[in-house]
Amino acid sequence: MWKDSETEIDYLDFSYIVEIMKDTINDEKLLPSCIGLYGDWGSGKSSLMHMCKKQLEEQKDGTVCLLFNGWLYESYDDAKTAILASILDGIKEGRELSGAAKITLKALYDSIDKFKVIKGGIKFGIDMTVTGGFGAITNLAIKEIAKKAKKVAEDVDEETMLQAIKDKLDYKEVREDIREFREKFAELIKEAGIKKLVIFVDELDRCNPATILDTLEAMRLFLFSGNVSFVIGADERHVTYAIRSKFDDIEGINMDIGKEYQEKLIQYPIRIPCMNKDETEFYIMCLLSENELNETEFDGLLKFLQAKRKQNPLEFSITMEILKEYDERIATKLNDSLVLSKQLSGILTQGLNGNPRQCKRFLNTLDMRQKMANYKNVTLKSNVLAKIMEVEYFQTSLFRKMVNLLGDNMLKTELEGFETDQEDKINALDPWKNELWVKKWMKAKPMLSEEKLENYFYFMRASAKDNIFTSVEKMSEEAKKIFEGISKHSDLAFNQAKMAVDKISVFDQHQILDGLYQDVISDDSYEKEKVRFFLLWGALNEQLQENTIKYCTDLSAQKISVSQIPYFEGFYAQCKNKGAMKTILERWKSENTTLKTAIEDFL
Repeated sequence: MWKDSETEIDYLDFSYIVEIMKDTINDEKLLPSCIGLYGDWGSGKSSLMHMCKKQLEEQKDGTVCLLFNGWLYESYDDAKTAILASILDGIKEGRELSGAAKITLKALYDSIDKFKVIKGGIKFGIDMTVTGGFGAITNLAIKEIAKKAKKVAEDVDEETMLQAIKDKLDYKEVREDIREFREKFAELIKEAGIKKLVIFVDELDRCNPATILDTLEAMRLFLFSGNVSFVIGADERHVTYAIRSKFDDIEGINMDIGKEYQEKLIQYPIRIPCMNKDETEFYIMCLLSENELNETEFDGLLKFLQAKRKQNPLEFSITMEILKEYDERIATKLNDSLVLSKQLSGILTQGLNGNPRQCKRFLNTLDMRQKMANYKNVTLKSNVLAKIMEVEYFQTSLFRKMVNLLGDNMLKTELEGFETDQEDKINALDPWKNELWVKKWMKAKPMLSEEKLENYFYFMRASAKDNIFTSVEKMSEEAKKIFEGISKHSDLAFNQAKMAVDKISVFDQHQILDGLYQDVISDDSYEKEKVRFFLLWGALNEQLQENTIKYCTDLSAQKISVSQIPYFEGFYAQCKNKGAMKTILERWKSENTTLKTAIEDFL
């Protein structure tokens, strides 16, 4: 298995991104600076920051690096001052400080204590955002600021609120304190012998909006203070959402405040690309080789492959000939791994948007199931297990149907029908007969009809259960947030989710659909709002529609009420495959006569 965390080994050939970060940080003309390392959850942000940090420290030129995990401060009432203190702690612990530096450091700690007092004294949502300088806010009418602040201080009357804000905006001493803090911090950097201070901020997109804002505002205090560089690793969509959640509804702001704020704070955005098929294949092969070889063998092979890749970086693909060129013995040892990497690369690239962490989780699940089987003295072929897992991940409804057919001793015949083009053998799996993905998957080697599948499904029983949590656990963090929003049955949340559908992987889209379906069937009678939002999500694109139709096939007509029929009518109106959906609706008419009139009205 492989550790689901950052690494300093570059399997993805993203060294050019590290070099860009280093060049920007090392360019003294650009200091102070802030780099935004943007990428989806699991795209490799943490790994790239660790690689960059390691290389900067190896320069031995007076560069000091601090790694700051924003998620650790999620529970702090005042995350901002906690962050400020954490940065000072990092300098204190990592350097031998002179007497002058120690005096300056103490003064900075005292300033932070004062900020705490101020924040506590004026607890009306008015903090350094107002006093510290975000111009778009300070230039607003005080009444508009009060309206925003009132949301977090409902027990305070408006007049008291207005006066507190006026006092604070006019509070010259506070502004002087901030200016003095910046100056003293610049002094500390100089007195501590730090040529450059580089602060890596990780896991910011895991934080709630308040913590994200606190972190960004804390950073602003340092960005005008000497040779300081920040590197923020985050999904920029989350940061934008956090900013908008606080400021976007204030009257008087005629701009995309999330974008404007980020552009002002983060001068140098760097975006991590998704892996393509060849990159995914290389990544999977590296992971599998790491498991098969000892450390010395793997290190040698990796260096060889990386050198080969540099000769043709845009089209490089690992072949058996290349492996034999390195070492015939190792090539023979890695033959199965090479076949598996090629088998998985295409489907994982498409289904998981080339996301390294999701690929690693897929392989970890594969490895774990093989180990479970070994403990029971059962042998599972990697390529067979991987093929079944492909349908488990990307065609959940088909996977569950296969489980049922296996129990009824019907699966082998149905699979043979697909594999040999004998359509007369395809009955229970007929809804999938014309689906291109399924047809290609069925005919891809190994042929499942030739295998004893009971052993494989035995170790996949948990996924076979109709359990909403199974789907949720497989989702990316972004997809989980979308699913949670839709599950609140809010039209506003759904509209936000609808706008984000194209920003998540196909895999995540279908996991959300599966989760919504499991939520529907979890009740003895189908809840109206659950049905509605399941169908709304299912109608968003043609692929989702096809799977929604398959889920509808298994819905009980007896549990559907007349009041829910308009939702099915809405889905039917948007559905590309009206014929398949009409067949289901016609069946429901005969199975539940109370639905007949309502269905006939729109058919």
